[in-house]
Amino acid sequence: MTRRGRTRRTALRVALAAAVALGSPLLLSSPGTPASAAPTPNAVVTWDALAQESIWDVAQQGPHVQARSFSIIHGAIYDAVNAIAGKPYQPYLGAPPATGSESVDAAVATAAFRTLVWLFPAQQAAIQTKYDNFMAGVPNGTAKIRGAAIGQLTAARMITARTNDGAFGSRVWREGTAPGQWRRTAPSFASDGGWVMDVKPFLIPDATMFTTSGPPALTSAQYARDFNEVKSIGAANSTTRTADQTDAARWWHDRKLTEWEIKRQLAVKNNLTNLQAARMFAMVDMTEMDALIACYYEKYRWSFWRPITAIPAAGGDGNPATAPDPNWTPLLVTPPHPDYTSGHACFTAASMGAMAYFYGTDRMSFSATSADTGTTRHFDRFSEAVAEVIEARIWGGIHTRTADVQGAIIGARTLAYMIPRYFKPTR
Repeated sequence: MTRRGRTRRTALRVALAAAVALGSPLLLSSPGTPASAAPTPNAVVTWDALAQESIWDVAQQGPHVQARSFSIIHGAIYDAVNAIAGKPYQPYLGAPPATGSESVDAAVATAAFRTLVWLFPAQQAAIQTKYDNFMAGVPNGTAKIRGAAIGQLTAARMITARTNDGAFGSRVWREGTAPGQWRRTAPSFASDGGWVMDVKPFLIPDATMFTTSGPPALTSAQYARDFNEVKSIGAANSTTRTADQTDAARWWHDRKLTEWEIKRQLAVKNNLTNLQAARMFAMVDMTEMDALIACYYEKYRWSFWRPITAIPAAGGDGNPATAPDPNWTPLLVTPPHPDYTSGHACFTAASMGAMAYFYGTDRMSFSATSADTGTTRHFDRFSEAVAEVIEARIWGGIHTRTADVQGAIIGARTLAYMIPRYFKPTR
């Protein structure tokens, strides 16, 4: 490993360790709750799952779009729940006046409902039915009415803040035919997601916050190592990739994103209150989205080719340590945007780091099942998940190691920016 490579890995480990050190360990079971009692989802967890139905099951939003949707929903939920609790944490956009007697469940449901309908107007009837069914279980009375009013206010404030926020703009990726330049790839030959860099961040000042020195020079030894690694282990017909590595590559490629399941699973397993879950979900989702915004800026800035392009065209890269293979194909379908930096590594480092910060520990057991593969993967630490996604994108043949490591560092740096500035205790 080069000195530069060791420095990158060390920086990532230090950043994640710092997140754990800054966090406060939570009481992981509610006082008076029998050990044998099965925890149940609270309103925040319930509406997160209902939101995913709209975001993925119906709208089929890509990962870079899902993160924005969840951030909008949970920002509104957090401000509503935090207001009713008496503002024990910094509000995100603000806290409507509250007495503490308002129904938290009604506030959560209304904040989620209003933001979901704004995000997905074509789904209004289905979302309305889910809202009506949930609210039928909330006792009628003043508390319910006032809770719903608070949720309405925080949703309206969030909608105002995110209107014309740059989402779904016209920017497309820069293309070229010279060695190292990104170009569209099979099978779709699409260019998607360039607008993400133009989205107004939720937490960081702007997309240029965490610029990098870029991918390694094509003629460098580091580029040759990256190239030859993914060429061998990421090929569709690789003889060096194990069955477990193949499963991991496909598991992490599931566009439904198992990270959402992990977040809910831990909230239920640890008996989080509505306030705790609202804070955790908001900080995780917004950190994820801002990491992606910064990551996509780097994608556009460097516009670096994918392995599916680089390996067949290696004869022109000027590096004697790389050999072309015109028939090379990756295990996974290559996403329609540049290699450097890896969006999934950005996203996962941000999400796992934010949860390590929230729980005050890296040591947390969790698992999730991919709908694509039907397999379940288990982790004993948040850092294990980050380490595996870095490898998995190489095993899948769609990213180089440098793109993955630098992406994870952007995620960790976004987290480090969030921690001292947002969601802090007020007393």
